Amino acid sequence: QVQLVESGGGLVQPGGSLRLSCAASGFRFSFNDMGWYRQAPENERELVAAISSGGTTKFADSVKGRFAISRDNAKNTLYLQMNSLKPEDTAVYYCNSRPSYYTWGQGTQVTVSS
Repeated sequence: QVQLVESGGGLVQPGGSLRLSCAASGFRFSFNDMGWYRQAPENERELVAAISSGGTTKFADSVKGRFAISRDNAKNTLYLQMNSLKPEDTAVYYCNSRPSYYTWGQGTQVTVSS
């Protein structure tokens, strides 16, 4: 059974940093391209960062230069390092394959506010 469990969210002031983690199980994590997605209230879910099975990364223009994505295939874990956070980064963050094949996890809430 596929499970995607996101963690690491919280409340942070503008300019702050957070590191999100995603523990994956039930599928061959290392073989999959993976992504971090986010959904803000009244918005559609969007892809913000992706990493291929080989480690190539891509970022949405809105987070380029501020976010970094990485993976630890030995631990079946995906990470998102978020720096210089802005209020517009406030959203629920999810991980999934790219494209998103698997059932979504519960996500982790990130709130950027002073």
